[in-house]
Amino acid sequence: MFENNLRWCREELEMTQAELGYIFGVSDSAVRAWETAHDSIPFSKLIKFCNMYDFSLDFVCGLTRKNIKYGKFETDKEKIGKKLKQLRTSLKLSQQALSDECKISQTTYSGYETGHYLINTANLYYICKTYNVSMDWIVGRTKNIKIGK
Repeated sequence: MFENNLRWCREELEMTQAELGYIFGVSDSAVRAWETAHDSIPFSKLIKFCNMYDFSLDFVCGLTRKNIKYGKFETDKEKIGKKLKQLRTSLKLSQQALSDECKISQTTYSGYETGHYLINTANLYYICKTYNVSMDWIVGRTKNIKIGK
């Protein structure tokens, strides 16, 4: 799991865990688990949160200390898959090598690259953290591939 800024963001919005849970249709204990990194927020809910309150994925996930307001974005698992493939090929890695590094099956990773599945938050975080890549770049919100602290 990973450290994140979800709690800080929620408190900046002057929301309780129960209020945020209501927005996402989950319990306050689910929000607490996300905030304490006992569980990872589903990627679709993370995107919804970032879109609703104008936070960057990199900031909410703790990859950077500064929030950059990129505006709303659409989730397109095929475009995300193309970015993942672009990253992998630029690193000169096979799908097997990258999936082994990330401790996921090659079949699952292939499904992400081909756009059959939307990557989950924990796997995307691990890839971005390991290779110093912006989550916002992966989803097409920024042209900057590298994350900055």
